[in-house]
Amino acid sequence: MSTAYVIKGARILGGDPADIVVRDGVIAEIGANVNTEGAEVVEAEGLIALPGLVDLHTHLREPGREDAETVESGTRAAAMGGYTAVHAMANTDPVADSAGVVEQVWRLGREAGYCDVQPVGAVTAGLKGERLAELGAMADSAAGVRVFSDDGHCVSDAVIMRRALEYVKAFDGVVAQHAQEPRLTEGAQMNEGEMSAALGMRGWPAVAEEAIIARDVLLAQHVGSRLHVCHVSTAGSVEIIRWAKSKGCRVTAEVTPHHLLLNDGLAASYDPIYKVNPPLRTADDVTALRHALADGTIDVVATDHAPHPVEAKETEWAVAAMGMIGLETALSVVHEAMVETGLLDWAGVAERMSLAPARIGRLSGQGRPLEAGSPANITLYDPSPRRAVDPAAMASKSRNTPYAGLELPGRVVATFLRGRATVLEGKLQ
Repeated sequence: MSTAYVIKGARILGGDPADIVVRDGVIAEIGANVNTEGAEVVEAEGLIALPGLVDLHTHLREPGREDAETVESGTRAAAMGGYTAVHAMANTDPVADSAGVVEQVWRLGREAGYCDVQPVGAVTAGLKGERLAELGAMADSAAGVRVFSDDGHCVSDAVIMRRALEYVKAFDGVVAQHAQEPRLTEGAQMNEGEMSAALGMRGWPAVAEEAIIARDVLLAQHVGSRLHVCHVSTAGSVEIIRWAKSKGCRVTAEVTPHHLLLNDGLAASYDPIYKVNPPLRTADDVTALRHALADGTIDVVATDHAPHPVEAKETEWAVAAMGMIGLETALSVVHEAMVETGLLDWAGVAERMSLAPARIGRLSGQGRPLEAGSPANITLYDPSPRRAVDPAAMASKSRNTPYAGLELPGRVVATFLRGRATVLEGKLQ
């Protein structure tokens, strides 16, 4: 049942306090001293109101790896992090490369109810890079897939990548590339550079990412299609994307929270919690990524939430799984890396964590400005407290966060999905 709310005194996008009236799943009114009769009052003095966050890159693991995460547990984590929609990546078991599997994931999201789940379809059958998956069938399915990615694997064959870019034009789809030249990264363990040499680990060169991005922006320009670059991690990649945009190429890009905050020096601990794909890069790369996000070269922040069971991470570095969870800490990390440094204001955060991801993913009911008539997808964020991250308190089924014990600013106080509180007073509803 729909509940009416009056959110009192929230600072919309960090602006002046205002009351937000939510009725029948939409924002009915924004103003001062609004009528609260028949509505539940949410005291929001000092809180920042943002459009519900949208993640373009989430691994929910179901079907097949429910030991690490399920659609329900992952969307609970998303709601706790302020998200009202996530894009579920295709590297499940079975792979989401057919209408049947993407519809299964979509229906599981609807049943869980904590946030919208938009499946991402595989580009190639079984993520094997050999032939195209059922792109048209997934697009025509109940899930209405518009984003396709072999994330975790690069579509390294240029002919197959070209064919995918051509195919998705028919329904205004986008191919999201995991930019990793496979031959250049065989056995790679961390960023190639001074730190890898000092630690004696096989390096993962920046050019392995940059070469694929350079190829793909040229392919996208050639066929006139949309390309999205997943988890950009190097300063060189930023320059290629900036050049491509200056030439009118239809390319968008994302950066993860961990690539905005952490660097390859952390590998000196040999703690596999910091092992991730692409790897943590240098401090200079971090600086370049922050400025690229600020100036719009990089369009969005995407979590690349990658849960793993304990045994996959608490082992020696060489055999440990790559990946970090991030849904519940993303907004705080962006606050730390971008807002407190003066690179973004809260309107900029809303653009990069809600509006732009929804546009890229073609989610018409998400990523809308907070104004009368918009769906009531709202995140209330308290920017004032600093708190140590406690993995045990997280809603995700996995605990592989690189921020354990680290003090980060802020916390999500409430999340509303089409007018229904999924999180209230910091607790799941």
